[in-house]
Amino acid sequence: MKNFRRVLIIAAQRRLALFGILLTSLVVSLLWAANFGILYPVVEVVFNEDHDSLADYAHAKITEADEKTVALDLQIGELKQQISVADESKKASLQFSLDAKQQEQQLIAKSVSFLTKAQPYIEKYTPGGAYDTLLLIIGFLVVATAVKLVALGSNLMLVQYVTERTSLDLRNLFFRKALHLDLELFGENGSADLTSRLTNDVGNVCGGVNVLMGRLIREPLKMITCLVGAAYICPRLLLLVMVVTPIVGLIMHHISRAIRRASRRMMEEMSQVYGLLNNSFAGIRVVKAFNTQGIERAKFKQGTQAYFRRSMKMGLYNMLARSTSEMLGIITVSMAILAGGYLAMNGDTHLFGLRMSDQPLGAAEVLTFFALLIGASDPAKKLTDVWSGLQRGIAASDRVFAIIDRKSRVIEPETSSFLARPHSRITFQDVAYTYPSGPRVLQGIDLSIRHGETVAVVGPNGCGKSTLISLLCRFDDPESGKILLDDVSVDQLRARELRKRIALVTQRTVLFDDTIEENIRYGTPGADDHAVVRAAKLAFADEFIRHKTPDGYKTMLGGKGMRLSGGQMQRIALARAFLRDPDILILDEATSQIDLESEQLIHQALAKFLVDRTGIMITHRPTSLAMADRIVVVEGGQVVDEGVHAKLINRNRFYQSLCGSDFKRAA
Repeated sequence: MKNFRRVLIIAAQRRLALFGILLTSLVVSLLWAANFGILYPVVEVVFNEDHDSLADYAHAKITEADEKTVALDLQIGELKQQISVADESKKASLQFSLDAKQQEQQLIAKSVSFLTKAQPYIEKYTPGGAYDTLLLIIGFLVVATAVKLVALGSNLMLVQYVTERTSLDLRNLFFRKALHLDLELFGENGSADLTSRLTNDVGNVCGGVNVLMGRLIREPLKMITCLVGAAYICPRLLLLVMVVTPIVGLIMHHISRAIRRASRRMMEEMSQVYGLLNNSFAGIRVVKAFNTQGIERAKFKQGTQAYFRRSMKMGLYNMLARSTSEMLGIITVSMAILAGGYLAMNGDTHLFGLRMSDQPLGAAEVLTFFALLIGASDPAKKLTDVWSGLQRGIAASDRVFAIIDRKSRVIEPETSSFLARPHSRITFQDVAYTYPSGPRVLQGIDLSIRHGETVAVVGPNGCGKSTLISLLCRFDDPESGKILLDDVSVDQLRARELRKRIALVTQRTVLFDDTIEENIRYGTPGADDHAVVRAAKLAFADEFIRHKTPDGYKTMLGGKGMRLSGGQMQRIALARAFLRDPDILILDEATSQIDLESEQLIHQALAKFLVDRTGIMITHRPTSLAMADRIVVVEGGQVVDEGVHAKLINRNRFYQSLCGSDFKRAA
């Protein structure tokens, strides 16, 4: 519930809309009760043989009250005389009778006080006949219903506005946090769990906000106004028939906890379904190539069946809540009919020895009492569905804020150190690193790279090469040791400032659903068109962009199905890095999956660009190794050798196996 309160704080920023919701809800609830309360004048005035109009009714009631008051005055006078001459033993009982008569007189005066004040207006403005009075009452009913519908429509639109704005703010907050989470939470194709929480769970949260701001305000107000009307008619009778309310509260408390648990598990199953979809669609080439569509269908069927079972369990709890509420509502109304009918038909004021009313209830009062209870039972029945939606929202808010509140291991420094550009040296000092849920990959790396030097890092798979790059970019921090730019540790620099100095080109080229121009400009949004073209020319991408794409630099990638070769994509990625004008260029297996021609063009581009820049290459390709000023061999999480190609080829077995015989002879 704590996390859902945080959602409500976001929603509460729309103060004017919330005020409108409360105001329109109040109007709807008052007119809802008025629609049922109108039964009283219909029965008491229109269909009563003694009254033809409201004026006749008011006159009869005031006359009746005056007669009773006169009679009570006589009785009170007699009692006062008796008290004055009575002995002490009788005075107490006489005084009790006197107090009762005076109280009855006050009640009579109070009951007709409104009619006494309103009588001149009733006589002046209301019709004189019974049928004309009925027309007036029905006209009021129609107008009140129209006003209620306008208020209800306004209420629904305001609730929708607050809900959608809350959803927008919550999704933006979630996405902002997700972009700063540790990389381990993202798979190669993104995290299905994060996607599920951002879409399905936030939708459930805002569904809870919708029912809370809408029906959870509106329906209780409707119920309260009906109960207040019933209490005005006979408060003691209302208390008697409401004895089942604590039972309803207790049952709903237990059911709501079960609904919340079921909702949380159902959302977890939906995350699993998202994961299955993500894996199947991302690996569709492999699925088709190996004819494993049947296996994928079986996995998906198993996941959806698990979700189906959770959904059915959720449906069971909703059914129990609805049935329990409706049954107890019928019991309440039935008790009211039996008790009120007994009092009205027998003209009695007591039930089971308890006083229910000061005066016998008339047929109009009893029927109106029943109608108001029925009017209260409808919102109560709707509240069971509202309660289920609210519990889903509460459960979903816990899942959403579990991500928003998640702490990143990379912590920004309170005060950032200053470092001039360009740096003179990168230093790894006894750097060790262990993955949070995996093995230790770096075991004390010591390495120094001077500015302007191009260093190639080689080693077997899993030896920690890419981890070195991640730590330098501050995607994570070392378990121990330091990474320094000159004499400043990278954890003393803001990640944003550090990464401005770095451009990264990875093995898996990432291009976004945008134009080629914007893909090159990505990361350098202020670059003009000329700078984009210069970067493309430097990466040998300008020619194919102009001559082999439909719209040149304005060609859309992704969304319109534009297909590029691996080499073309890599050159666009390289142009993006060149445009950034970094001090450090990192190539993580950037040429491992492209053709020879593209590799040669990329090498030519790099040879020009890396002048007076630091270059770090992770590669196994001998042609790329030839570009390096120095080669570092990493095995078992440690630097085991380093030097130029001519020396390493003669003394390091791994390097010999990497380069092969042809490269040895070429050397």
